[in-house]
Amino acid sequence: EKRIKAVLAAYLVLFRDGKVLLSQRANTGYYDGYFGLVSGHVEGKEIFTEALIREAFEEAGIQLKFQDLETCHFMHRYEDLNPTGSKVRVDVFILAKSWRNEIINKEPEKCSHLDWFSLNDLPENTIPYIKSAIDCIRAKKRYNEYGF
Repeated sequence: EKRIKAVLAAYLVLFRDGKVLLSQRANTGYYDGYFGLVSGHVEGKEIFTEALIREAFEEAGIQLKFQDLETCHFMHRYEDLNPTGSKVRVDVFILAKSWRNEIINKEPEKCSHLDWFSLNDLPENTIPYIKSAIDCIRAKKRYNEYGF
C-alpha cells in the first residue's frame, strides 16, 4: 500500500468581542464567494506557525509573534473539490491571542471582503469545513476528521 501524501495548511483564528475574522474568497477557482479564514499552505521547510505568520502578513497585514500563537484545532480532511494534487489535507488552526498592525485586505485580487462576523451568526456561505472547524474550536474539540 502506498503512503499518503498530504497537503499541509495553516489557518489563522482571530476572535474579538464574540466575533471571528473571515475572508471572502475571489478569483481563485476554489470556493470563490465563500468565507474562510486567513490561511495558506506550508511551503518548503516551514513549520505550521512560520507559514501562518507569513500568510497573516501577506493577506491581512498583521504581524504575529510565536509566543502569542496557540494551536487550537487539528483537522484531517479529504477534499473532493480540489482538481489538482493530493486530496488528503492536514489543516492546523492556530489562535493568535494578539497581533500588531491594523487588519487590512492586502490581497484584494483573491479576497473580496475581510471582516469580523458573529460566532453565533456565521455567513451562510462559509466554507463547510471552516464552519466545522470553528464549531469544534468553540466546543474545545481539538481534533476532527472531515470529508472521509
